Amino acid sequence: MDVLKNLPAEVVKHIEQVSEVAGYLWEKEWAEKSSGNISIDLSGLFPEEMINQIREEVTCIFPKEAAGMVLFVTGSGCRLRHLVNRTEEVASIIAVNQSATAYSVLWGGKKPGFKPTSELSAHIKIHLFNAVNNTGRKAVVHAHPIELVVLSHHKIFKDEVLFNHSLWKMCPEIKLYVPKGVGCADYARYGTEELANLTLDALKDHDVVLWEKHGALATGVDMEEAFDFLDVANKGAKLLLLAWSAGFNPEGLSPEQLDELINT
Repeated sequence: MDVLKNLPAEVVKHIEQVSEVAGYLWEKEWAEKSSGNISIDLSGLFPEEMINQIREEVTCIFPKEAAGMVLFVTGSGCRLRHLVNRTEEVASIIAVNQSATAYSVLWGGKKPGFKPTSELSAHIKIHLFNAVNNTGRKAVVHAHPIELVVLSHHKIFKDEVLFNHSLWKMCPEIKLYVPKGVGCADYARYGTEELANLTLDALKDHDVVLWEKHGALATGVDMEEAFDFLDVANKGAKLLLLAWSAGFNPEGLSPEQLDELINT
């Protein structure tokens, strides 16, 4: 992509991966119209002279710990499918100022009226948590994995232990690749501090967060890993729903068999 030629090589790698994953999300029907959002913590990847160039600032109150943070973030009302070949229009790279009171756009945001996703608060809190705890996870993706969303409407959602065992038992890979399971976050309206806080609490002990009657979110070292968490967790939900639709409750792997997978 010529539009990426002036960006640091590591940043280009992240954006190209975003474009690839966005195609997967669209093909899976997990990102209808303008649903879903993505961000990546790019702090430390830009030379200071590029960050310090004088640009128009957009007022936005951030947590003070976010001062100096640089993020790739998708836009509010933008279609994730356009990330495949129109990334510069529907996403931007923003730099938070040193007083955490505004941001400036380093790259992208070319669509008229562009502004970052309404879930920016949740993304910022997750990135700060990952940075403070040295998790190594830089990417965050929120989408609407169909089968997981369906289960968020079922009473099993209210029993997190049963919910996770029901996913894990369906095949060994689900336990191996989503070992900390899915955190079930009670319903909260999108774009609110309540939802941001529920998400952060769930991510402290889980690989994926499922928002009740809404969608799911995962964070990973890069976009591919974040997508994999959602993809594998949703596979468990799909297998479970297929078994139920066939009229039986699957026996699945036993707790002892699941423990054996992790301990080998």
